[in-house]
Amino acid sequence: MLLRSPIAAQLPTITKTVKGKDASAKGAFFRRDVLTLTARVPRALGAAAVVLRIAPDGGDDTDRAFTFVRTDRGVDTYCLTLSLAELCGEGESGLFYYEYLFVRGAETLFTDTVDNVTFSLLPHSAGRFRLLISSDDFVTPAWFQGRTMYHIFVDRFAPRGGTRRPNAVYHEHWDEEIEQFGAYPGAPVANNEFFGGTLWGILDKLDYLQSLGVGVLYLSPIFRAASNHKYDTGDYGEVDAQFGGREALEALLAECKRRDIGVMLDGVFNHTGDDSRYFNRRGNYSTVGAYESRESPFADWYYFKDFPDSYECWWNIEILPKLNLSNPDLHRYLVGEGGVVDTYTKMGVRGWRLDVADELPNAFLDELRVRVKNNTDGNGVLLGEVWENAADKIAYGKRRRYFQGKQLDSVMNYPLRNALISFVRDGDAPALCATLRELWGSYPTAVCHSLMNILSTHDTERILTVLGGAPDDGTRTNAELREARLSDTERTLAEARLCMAAALQFTVFGVPSVFYGDEAGMEGYHDPFCRRPFPWGRENKRLLAFYRKLGNMRRTHSALADGEFRLLRSEPHALLFVRENESEQIFVAANRGTDAMTVHLPAKATELLTGKRGKGRVRVLPDEVQIWSVKRNV
Repeated sequence: MLLRSPIAAQLPTITKTVKGKDASAKGAFFRRDVLTLTARVPRALGAAAVVLRIAPDGGDDTDRAFTFVRTDRGVDTYCLTLSLAELCGEGESGLFYYEYLFVRGAETLFTDTVDNVTFSLLPHSAGRFRLLISSDDFVTPAWFQGRTMYHIFVDRFAPRGGTRRPNAVYHEHWDEEIEQFGAYPGAPVANNEFFGGTLWGILDKLDYLQSLGVGVLYLSPIFRAASNHKYDTGDYGEVDAQFGGREALEALLAECKRRDIGVMLDGVFNHTGDDSRYFNRRGNYSTVGAYESRESPFADWYYFKDFPDSYECWWNIEILPKLNLSNPDLHRYLVGEGGVVDTYTKMGVRGWRLDVADELPNAFLDELRVRVKNNTDGNGVLLGEVWENAADKIAYGKRRRYFQGKQLDSVMNYPLRNALISFVRDGDAPALCATLRELWGSYPTAVCHSLMNILSTHDTERILTVLGGAPDDGTRTNAELREARLSDTERTLAEARLCMAAALQFTVFGVPSVFYGDEAGMEGYHDPFCRRPFPWGRENKRLLAFYRKLGNMRRTHSALADGEFRLLRSEPHALLFVRENESEQIFVAANRGTDAMTVHLPAKATELLTGKRGKGRVRVLPDEVQIWSVKRNV
């Protein structure tokens, strides 16, 4: 661990090892692990003892004194061995909070951390470290690590086939502009405007996707629903006929399996649409819905305050009645044996991205994991939509245990997105380094390698717009935002920034997720303008070639799949990190400063973006990113 402190005296260092291997940058371990904590304390600090104060989440503190080992050149060394099995007791996993105390006479200094790795010293207790202990059998699927993910909003990617439904608006030309939007951000919208993208269309474009190195397809919701986004589920049992129905899904799954591309569905299980076979507020289904009768078999699947018109909705959106996932019949229908998740996983779906995972109860996530893993020989992937650090997330007043071993494999990486934008747009390297330290130092390593690293999604502005345009500060109407486009100067700047952001997205720990069309240079402010049709035939050739290079790089360099991560340098406007395994080291340097950055390579190396060779000192120019591969002798 590194020190941050205004104290003038030389400060202590604390290292963690597991089986002799340095683990100082990590804060998540297995129950079976035994930590050796070593504190090296300069005598000038005046400390006579070192103490670990630790408590289980919500529990009482216990103090464990370090043992004095030796003094050498004015530095005292103390050690403590910590059995995590002993710490967990009867539990398979656990969450603990701790701090180090340096006792010096009548005064005690306490560690204070904000990123779970570095610390400062204060005369009072402040920010504690987090210790996340996972069950010994917790793994994430190896096939997923090292892949490139591609996120498709189905109606807007590629047209072919599908059926039209009444009471919907269809564009006759693919390249037309979006017509439906609210008068202001957040205003109600019918969302029944369709361009005709289908699963058949995706099948037609698999050669294109493979040229990008795509190994995972993440599809926006495909179940029958009234809207173009399908987050208002009408029937989990049907693949929407507008997207080609079950036949198209089965054909897509079969061809993706042949090409070794995993397909991940969007699991929207916290609410349905009011226009659904379960609620049936609009009478479009033959079933007796919960809205129609208290005798409906679905009546207790929802929360009624005053039947039928007053009911709980997701984020108070009237067309999205909230599901009561504690209802045993609903639980069985969705995640029980033979239920919805079972059905699609057995068809060949290899993963689920869980919409608003914070709203899914523990029992639901526990059972869902069992279903997915049992039907895939453990290879199914579960990712949660979580916008913050998920290691000890509190949602709706309850602590979540996503990574203790029985729930999620990983989450969407919104913290990284925000930090990458701060760096490539504003030059804030310390913010990016702090985020990387915190994530690597908070999550289990297998979770880190499975993070869904995003720059754009269907819920955010297009990354090109973010990096080159004026921020959406809420002062412009949706009509103005629809017409807003980057100037030539802004677009040139945004494209250069995007190349740097994408290079970092593809090389840090985790799985890069490309929102359809980012690689083609699509622009757009918030929903629905980030959801325009893919610009087939008008792609940005330079960006497309760059993304293809990045995708090929991930396919051919295993250190980017599950290699260790070390942050080597953090400067005001530049950073350097390495990914490494037994066969290779990959050094990544990014410079947003005004002066060149010098990097020292340990051996002959190849720069993966240009193919040039180098050795010893290399210069990284302002606004440049370089990725160097150094082969190890094995």
